[in-house]
Amino acid sequence: MFENQSRFGFAETIENLTNAIDEGGWKILATHNLQETMRKNGREVLPVSVIELCNPALAFRILSQDAYRDSSPMLPCRVSVYEKQDGSTWISRMNVPAFAEMTDGDAGQTMKEAFEIIEKILQPLIR
Repeated sequence: MFENQSRFGFAETIENLTNAIDEGGWKILATHNLQETMRKNGREVLPVSVIELCNPALAFRILSQDAYRDSSPMLPCRVSVYEKQDGSTWISRMNVPAFAEMTDGDAGQTMKEAFEIIEKILQPLIR
């Protein structure tokens, strides 16, 4: 996992990230409010949301080939935004390049490309 502190508070990080994803040509498929999910199950946690994002063109390169469809559990990409006990907001995501090294051909390259694009989207948000 990669983790970086956000320059912004929780709500502002979510808003800025949502806008940056859209401006970057990606699609948000879902946002999971895990704090609310835990609350519904009788548990209290600090704010945490997981954003599922997709670049249809990159996903197509993996999903359109039988040889690479076994990589589909890595889709969509996910970014987590959460607050820690000290009130700071953090952004984390999977170490996709490490997983990509274990994946053959274009699927691994596509994963690396997606990761690099997401990192550029995140740069203005992280310290």
